[in-house]
Amino acid sequence: MSYTSLLINTCTTQRKHPGAIDAYGTPAPGWANELVNIICRWSTPSNREIKVGAEVVIADLILFVEDVDITVQDRVVLSAETYEVLAVIPRQDSVSGHHKECLMRIVR
Repeated sequence: MSYTSLLINTCTTQRKHPGAIDAYGTPAPGWANELVNIICRWSTPSNREIKVGAEVVIADLILFVEDVDITVQDRVVLSAETYEVLAVIPRQDSVSGHHKECLMRIVR
């Protein structure tokens, strides 16, 4: 059984972009889709804490993706919910990068 056969969900990553300039000349930042319909698998952690800056938060979701371009500045849309990426943990096999484990918190 290959690793990718375990990835049974799909998600979309979003990255912040500067946005359009408003009438006052100020950019209005927004989010744009970066990677669309990538295969993934999610799991709910049991009280997994992560330090974000000076704050300690509890991750709502763990997301497993292939070795794709995803960072802590990104968001992920999964099953009509939007999550912010709190941490990206690269995992590797004996040869190279294998997949990434992302800890996420729902955006309210």
